[in-house]
Amino acid sequence: MTTLPRPTTTLTADEARRIALRAQGLLGAPDRRAGVRGVLRHLGAVQLDTISVLARSHELVPYARLGAVARKTVDAAYWTQAHAFEYWSHAACILPIEEWPHFAFRRRAYRNRPHWSHELPDGAYDQVVKQLRAEGPLTATELGGAKKTSDWWDWSGTKVAVERALMYGEVVCVERRGWKRVYDLAERAVPDALLHDELDDAECLRRLVRLAGESLGVGTRADIADYHRLRGEQVDAVIADSGLVPVEVEGWGKPAWADPAALATPPRGRHRTTLLSPFDSLIWERARTERIFGFTHRLEAYVPKPKRVHGYFAMPVLAGGRLVGRVDPAREGRTLVAKQATLDGPKAVPAVAQALAEAATWVNCTNVRVERVDAPELREPLTRELAGLLG
Repeated sequence: MTTLPRPTTTLTADEARRIALRAQGLLGAPDRRAGVRGVLRHLGAVQLDTISVLARSHELVPYARLGAVARKTVDAAYWTQAHAFEYWSHAACILPIEEWPHFAFRRRAYRNRPHWSHELPDGAYDQVVKQLRAEGPLTATELGGAKKTSDWWDWSGTKVAVERALMYGEVVCVERRGWKRVYDLAERAVPDALLHDELDDAECLRRLVRLAGESLGVGTRADIADYHRLRGEQVDAVIADSGLVPVEVEGWGKPAWADPAALATPPRGRHRTTLLSPFDSLIWERARTERIFGFTHRLEAYVPKPKRVHGYFAMPVLAGGRLVGRVDPAREGRTLVAKQATLDGPKAVPAVAQALAEAATWVNCTNVRVERVDAPELREPLTRELAGLLG
């Protein structure tokens, strides 16, 4: 049994919350010169998801930190000049290209995997690699087919082969085009200095644990493991050598570790007021969100409509460093619709209105319509506040 070092630093719950916000780029002045690429490198992973209401999640993440960044600018920042690649991290994520060597342990694990959900037809793998080498970046459809039937899960042999090559690291997803992955050979897409699997598993894990700690600011073993979906025992094996320091956080009841740089200066600065994607790394781990913000959040997109409490894609509202409500948005032409809004009391009205007005402007809407507010008496104040902001 590993003996944990005794923490020398004790943080209040409020200090831990502010450290987490700063680490996630939501407290203090944003680095606009570094832009979207700076956000990606700061967070270490930006989750992808198919749902698009206001925008897709990988667009909402930099928007929450930088404000109204053009959506074309976001995609260009990720995918041009080999700045990023897509791989399995917290989920399917966009990752800074510098992290390519750190995922060698996962690529090796996939290569050694004995069982797969889809059978790989003879010759398909070599054919995919040969075609990419000859023709350059291609989608699965351009390679010869994505599906065998109309069933969403029934991949063609070509799709099975190229996805297997992606997991092995011989092929890289270099962009999303109409939400389709565009594949290329790793030897072309990854800079030579990074194109290697020289790091052993322990070193990969040590670096990812350190990076997760830096992106979180402070976190428990479970928080750190969840960031790149490591196993608890993998974190245990390397955390003592990761450079993170043990701390105690009042009220957490579990051992925690912090980035020493996050402890060096008090977290101060301007708070962002914004809508957050449910897949934003500030809140993607639900137990951590409850522990830090006292806010219970569940994605209800896959919950039957009659059983939804807050709506299909309810987006938490961040203001003053706290989660003060949530909004389930939709768009009708040039109108942003708040299908359902939940506010943490009357004091949350100005913040929710500001978040909605800014989001509307970002997606080229000129009006916001509030359909339902959980506390009906707050609907009129919210509508009035929006009218003042939108003119």
